[in-house]
Amino acid sequence: MPNLMRVVVSLHPVPAEFDAAVESIRGVEFRSDLRVQEIRPPEGLAPNAIALAADVSPEHRHGDSPLGTGRFILMHDLSQPEAWRGEFRVVCFAQAPLETDIGDDAMLPEVAWSWLVDALAEANAEYDYPSGTVTVVNSRGFGELSPQGQGSQIEMRASWTPRTSDIGAHLAGWSKLLCMLAGLPPVDTREVPSLQTLRKAHGRG
Repeated sequence: MPNLMRVVVSLHPVPAEFDAAVESIRGVEFRSDLRVQEIRPPEGLAPNAIALAADVSPEHRHGDSPLGTGRFILMHDLSQPEAWRGEFRVVCFAQAPLETDIGDDAMLPEVAWSWLVDALAEANAEYDYPSGTVTVVNSRGFGELSPQGQGSQIEMRASWTPRTSDIGAHLAGWSKLLCMLAGLPPVDTREVPSLQTLRKAHGRG
């Protein structure tokens, strides 16, 4: 994995637990068609936070990928905020375009959420109190935007409370989910099928 530039926001002396979490994040290896870089996390979320941005098979060095993009933020607070019910909280986001007929599949949100749960389980990420949303947006251009035609997009926002400082496992699960939403073929035949399965079901495989 390419070295990640260190952009950790800390409002107080950094606890050993957060340092351990950051080191576990830095130990994650990503597939070659996923570019991951460290970014500045939003301010005021927690005493300590680290954020990553990922793009699937980017065609250029900067900017979001047309195939899939996401964000992964780890927050840490020794006071264990009531909403977190723990010292750590992961907040993540993943987005990818879809063919319109796949976007019309009523089961897609449930399937996508199950992919996240399965990806975290396969990475041995231990967590509690998950929450999130899966949104599918279908659009069509009109007027001067008519040439863009019809399109669909899936967007997932999720958060959960890790049980330990081994956050690398959570990052690995999230990165796999992002690649699945983008329709990349699995790198391991034992992996849960990605959107390729739905594409084949709709005659696009």
